[in-house]
Amino acid sequence: MPAKVFYKKQKFPKIRLLKRQQMWTLTLQGWVSLFATAALFFVFTITHIHSFLAVTSPIKADALVVEGWVTDEALQQAFTEFCNGSYRQIFTTGIPVERGFYLAEYKNYAEIAAATLKKLGVPKEKLVVVPTPHVIKDRTHASAVAFRQWLLNSNDQVASVNLFTNDAHARRSWLIYKQVLAPVKVGVIAANTSNYDPKRWWVSSEGVRTVISEMIAFIYALFVNWKA
Repeated sequence: MPAKVFYKKQKFPKIRLLKRQQMWTLTLQGWVSLFATAALFFVFTITHIHSFLAVTSPIKADALVVEGWVTDEALQQAFTEFCNGSYRQIFTTGIPVERGFYLAEYKNYAEIAAATLKKLGVPKEKLVVVPTPHVIKDRTHASAVAFRQWLLNSNDQVASVNLFTNDAHARRSWLIYKQVLAPVKVGVIAANTSNYDPKRWWVSSEGVRTVISEMIAFIYALFVNWKA
C-alpha cells in the first residue's frame, strides 16, 4: 500500500493594496468659509504690511542715528527731526560706496550723509561719522556693530538713541539695532517716501520691489540671533 504523503499547507501573506478608512473633509460651506477667510487675510496683509514695516516709535533719546544710505529726502526729514528734538548728537552710519569709490570725495555713505546734514545746517561739533567696514551681507547688522564699538570706545554716555532710516526698512533695522545695542534703549523713525504711495504700494514697481524685499528680509531677520 503506497505511503501516504501529507503536504503541509503553507500560508502566504495577503497582499492588500487598498483599504477603507474614515476621514473628515470640508463641506461646500466649509470650503467657501476657508477661501473667504484666506482672501480677507490676504487683503488685510496687503493693505497693512507697509505700515507694519515702516514703523515709527520714537523715544526720548540722547542721540539720533541716521543710516547713511537713505535718500536726500530722508536726510532732510532727519535734519528736521534733529532740530525739533532734544538730541545732543547725530550719528551717521554706512558702508563704503558701491560705485564711484575712486572718484568720489566721500568714500562711504556715513560721510556722504554727514556732509549732507552739515550742508543742511547741523553744527559740525554735533556730527559723528561712524563708517561701516565692507561686508557682502547683513550690512545693517555690520553698521549696528560698528556703532556699538564706537560707543564702547567713547567716553560719551549714550543711554538711548532714535534710529532714522528709510520707510519700509525701519522694522528690520529696529529689530537688529535693539539686539546689538542692548542695554541701550532704541527707538525708530521711518522716513516718509515720495517714490510711491504707501497706501497703494502694490500699484507701482518701486513699491512692490521695496515692500516685498523688505518683508522677506524681515522674516529672515526674525530667525537670526543678532547678538552673536
